[in-house]
Amino acid sequence: MSSVDLDHYKDVVSHYATGVVVITAMTPDGPVGFSCQTFGSLSLDPVLISFAAKSAGQSWPRIRSVGIVGISMLSADQEDLARRFARSGVDKFAGVAWAQAPHGSPLLEGSLAHLEGRILSVTTYGDHDIAVVAVDYVQANAASPLLYYRGGYGLPA
Repeated sequence: MSSVDLDHYKDVVSHYATGVVVITAMTPDGPVGFSCQTFGSLSLDPVLISFAAKSAGQSWPRIRSVGIVGISMLSADQEDLARRFARSGVDKFAGVAWAQAPHGSPLLEGSLAHLEGRILSVTTYGDHDIAVVAVDYVQANAASPLLYYRGGYGLPA
């Protein structure tokens, strides 16, 4: 067990600004997704990305079982979507505009960029799973990114 004070740790790591993505999949019961801040490019050869998902989350086990994921990198004007997809127990896609990626993953319209790929591996560390995805679809739009910093969206003025 770590001797680091958890509240102090959370305050310290909140100083690192991150982008926000929504991880999605099309299940037999319809689209499912969740907001994620732990996301990044992992390899260029082959093209791989990774992300972290709460192991006990409601959406992640359903997405994992599909094996194909979509990633929507949120733009600065999509804070409402980041908050919506961070909640549990609601229809996250109600009234949300989205289109299907080549392999069927829902991609949120108006996002900064989109990716789609196949989950290659999942490893559990602590209370999160780290997924590695082989990317086979990418697309970008002209927009500014949504940032998450010190418990809020955007950088302080």
